[in-house]
Amino acid sequence: MDVWALLLLAGLGAYHGVNPAMGWLFAVALGMQERDRRAVLRALVPIAIGHELALVTVVVAVLGLGLLADSSVLHLGAGIALVLFGLFRFLKPRAHFRWTKVRVNRRELTWWSFLMSTAHGAGLMIAPVLIGAGAVDSAAAKDHGLEAARGGIDVVTAGLGLLLHVGAMIAVMGVVAVLIYDRYGLSVLRKAWINLDWVWAGAFVGAGVLTLFT
Repeated sequence: MDVWALLLLAGLGAYHGVNPAMGWLFAVALGMQERDRRAVLRALVPIAIGHELALVTVVVAVLGLGLLADSSVLHLGAGIALVLFGLFRFLKPRAHFRWTKVRVNRRELTWWSFLMSTAHGAGLMIAPVLIGAGAVDSAAAKDHGLEAARGGIDVVTAGLGLLLHVGAMIAVMGVVAVLIYDRYGLSVLRKAWINLDWVWAGAFVGAGVLTLFT
C-alpha cells in the first residue's frame, strides 16, 4: 500500500470524524446527559471499535474475493457498487438503523457504531483503495518471484491502513465533540452546518466513476 493510499484512508477517516452520523453527536449527547466531558471522551472508544469492525468486515470480503477473482473484476464490481450505493444515498439520505434509546452501555454503543458505519457505507468506500493496493502488491510479488507471500503482505498493509483510518477519525471526532460540548452546543447544526449526507453520496458516485475508469 503506497503513501497515497494511506493518505486517502486517513482523509476518509477524518471525514468520518466530522460527520455527526458517525458518532460524535451521540458522544456529545451522552456527555450532556451525564454533564461530564469525560463521558464524551469515553464514548469515542466503543465508537472506534464498532467502526473498525465494520471496516474489517469489508477487508475480509475483499481479501476473500481476491483469492477467487481477478483484480480487474474486483475493480469493476467495486465501481458499480459504489455508484449504486451513492445513488441510493441520494434517493434515501435518511436510510439507516434507528436507535430507540440514548442511554447505552459500551457494548450497545459498539454495536450502534457498527450498524451506522455499515449503513453509511464506511467500509464500502475503502474497498477500491484496498483492491488497488492488493493489485499493486500482486504485481510486485510476481515481478520478484514472491507471489506466495502476497497474502501475508496484504493483511499487514490492510491492517495498517485501517488503523490509520480509524485513528484519523477518532482524532477529528474527539476535537469536534469536545468543541461542540464545551463551546458551540448542538445549535451549530442548525446555524452553520452543511448537508454531509449529500456530500457523502456524491463522494460515492465520484469514487465509483474513478474506480471504473482508472
